[in-house]
Amino acid sequence: MWQLFQFTLCPFSRKVRLLLGEKGIGYELVRESPWDMRDEFLEKNPAGRTPVMEHSDGRPALCDSWAICEYFEETVAKNPMINGSAANRAEIRRLVAFFDEQFYGDVVAPLMMERMRKRLIYRQPPDGRVLREAMRLANTHLDYVDWLIDHNSWVAGATMSLADLSAAAHISIADYLGGIDWLAHPQTADWYRKFKSRPSFRPLLAERMEVIKPPPHYEEADF
Repeated sequence: MWQLFQFTLCPFSRKVRLLLGEKGIGYELVRESPWDMRDEFLEKNPAGRTPVMEHSDGRPALCDSWAICEYFEETVAKNPMINGSAANRAEIRRLVAFFDEQFYGDVVAPLMMERMRKRLIYRQPPDGRVLREAMRLANTHLDYVDWLIDHNSWVAGATMSLADLSAAAHISIADYLGGIDWLAHPQTADWYRKFKSRPSFRPLLAERMEVIKPPPHYEEADF
């Protein structure tokens, strides 16, 4: 049996969980707070980051969400998430990188720092200036997602792909932390509604980070 080491508001773990759910791969969740820097966890991943996957048969641990997703794409044929022509696969990878790097760096990381890490770890109040800038950039990036969905059925083309899973993972964390203005982005909101009703996504929406509550619409499929 696979074990997935993660914490509730880790977007990279969510991306992996969505892929596992779409492919029907069973796993057990193990709560890991990477900021604790446990020796046992650092032995699995010296970088000290989630997600990490480990199998009970003793095979080497899998680290980094991109490497984990590629591993299961290569080993489980069901519901391929990097699909289509070579050009389409390149586009999927480009958009996964956009959400994992730019959207995360501009929006998710500062929201997590100000509204999660400062509260749980540093016992400090959030910086309003940083929050406003993160929400401004969220609007800018979601304008681009609106454009993508105007031109495709899904983020990267005609079918759901790893780009959609990555987008949904990061956007869901930003939404949990109150950083998304849905009224300004009806195209992205319609796409996200489809995701919120998927069996792979519903368990994520039911989970909560201690003492940090999401907005009332967070779990609603029709928001």
